[in-house]
Amino acid sequence: MGRPKYFTPNEVSVHSTVDDLWVSFLGKVYNLTPLCEKYKGDVLLKPIIQAAGKDISHWFNPKTKEIRTHVDPQTGCVIPYCPNGRFVHIPPPYPDSDWANDFGRPWWRDEGYLVGILSKKTRQIKIINTLTSQEHQIEVCTEEIMTEILERYLKYNAHAASYTWKYDGNNLDMLKTLTENGIDDEDEEFYQLGMNEDTFLQAIHLYFNDDLTEA
Repeated sequence: MGRPKYFTPNEVSVHSTVDDLWVSFLGKVYNLTPLCEKYKGDVLLKPIIQAAGKDISHWFNPKTKEIRTHVDPQTGCVIPYCPNGRFVHIPPPYPDSDWANDFGRPWWRDEGYLVGILSKKTRQIKIINTLTSQEHQIEVCTEEIMTEILERYLKYNAHAASYTWKYDGNNLDMLKTLTENGIDDEDEEFYQLGMNEDTFLQAIHLYFNDDLTEA
């Protein structure tokens, strides 16, 4: 099994329309666009559409990974807690013959919608191309190894794989994370010292190799 795909909250947030709808919850990222297509026009989609591009972990019990519940004050029954309104695959609070429960697995338990893992911590890094002197600052996931960070950088330099990646004069191990390569995350230190992290970002330097790959 390959490594999971990591996403930043910013990456999730751009998928915020009914035609392209992602959410994150309990540390994972889900593409609910097919769900929206299936239930297009259904009023029960409204809470999900309102949550597009956001984290909805507060909808769930972190222990059971099921929708939170509460006691209905009118019936005394335990029912799903939906402060933003009942949504797709949540049964009505009272018996309703019109409600179809033959949908199988509810969407929050359907791994078919899973696209990756939400990063627990992101960080900014600066990448300097020593051949062109171009600098780019990009947001990455702390869990990502260098080859995955390289993939993020490809939109700025399609030939990034034809460069030797170095930090502080040392070649980086492309199968290790930034921290594992000795590039510590200093965000907290910058915050405590009141320093602008953008000014003091650690810089990764790229040195061009002769074997230029094709874009």
